[in-house]
Amino acid sequence: MPAELNPRRIRRRLVQIALVVAVIAIVVLVGPGLGSLRSQLAHASPGWVVAGVGFEVLSALAYVVIFRAVFCPRMTWRLSYQIGMAEQAANSVLSVSGAGGLALGAWALHRGGMNTEHIARRTVAFFFLTSMANVGAVIVLALLYAVGILQNNRNPALTYAFGAAAAVATAIVVALPAVLTHGPAEQWQAQPGSKLAAALHYVRFSLGQGIRDGLLLLRRRSVGVLVGSVGTMVFDVAVLGMACKAVGYSPAPGMLALGYLIGQLGGNIPVPGGIGGLDGGLIGTFVLYHQPLAPTTAAVLIYHAIVLWIPALLGSVAFVQLRNTLRREARPAAMCAPLAEPIEVARPAAVAQ
Repeated sequence: MPAELNPRRIRRRLVQIALVVAVIAIVVLVGPGLGSLRSQLAHASPGWVVAGVGFEVLSALAYVVIFRAVFCPRMTWRLSYQIGMAEQAANSVLSVSGAGGLALGAWALHRGGMNTEHIARRTVAFFFLTSMANVGAVIVLALLYAVGILQNNRNPALTYAFGAAAAVATAIVVALPAVLTHGPAEQWQAQPGSKLAAALHYVRFSLGQGIRDGLLLLRRRSVGVLVGSVGTMVFDVAVLGMACKAVGYSPAPGMLALGYLIGQLGGNIPVPGGIGGLDGGLIGTFVLYHQPLAPTTAAVLIYHAIVLWIPALLGSVAFVQLRNTLRREARPAAMCAPLAEPIEVARPAAVAQ
């Protein structure tokens, strides 16, 4: 079991989350100057909140779809659900930019009999593809505002700055494989030397080949990859939209999506459950887009409660099921072994010769 998933560490994280939630609840309930926020939360529509819960379940299931499509399309849906949902529980509780969930997935796949090299490459590809959905959406939204298809951009400087940054980041990442992996395939194998050199060589290989794998899956228009990556993001944006509806607040679709995509960066701060980081990022972004503070804050609190506890509850049950599966079956992911071979990628004729 990865160190991040040590039961003692998880219990400590859960206690931290409970304490932070308790402090926030007390501040909201008795804090001076928060009457408008309390009113917004007290009169939130339960129907819209339930709709938000439904969209979060769909987002979690879309995560399972892309997980299976990236790691092994022949994996059973039962095992894919157990690992994918357990990963989301780890991400909810640990909140270390998704590293906790990826570590859990790598451990489960290795225990299930999947090749270590394949796990490393496809973990990079998975992170690349799930991130590209958000980054690509920022670029598309900035372009739509630039050409006038979307109107009423409340902060053009912020929109175009993040759009340009996303485009530059995408170009750099897409160019990485050419830098990290070059020459004949046999040169990519680890060479004798120090353990540190071997580890750095392995990381370099995994990053380069993982990004190549992700790009190849995109070129092949893998249905699972496209549906999973876009669905995970779109359904999560819908959760935030339902939370806004619950408090009687309806931002323009473009502002809602941009506020979500940019504000999510705050969730990368390694704090228990993302509490404070994600909320601050979302609220701060919406404020920069000149959205009303009280309903925005209320909507973000409702949204965060949904995206924290729904994956945590569903994923905890899936994790128990996963451990039982790994105890009963020696190699439940063994059917993916042939996929451990490196994917052939097109090379320039000069290199091939």
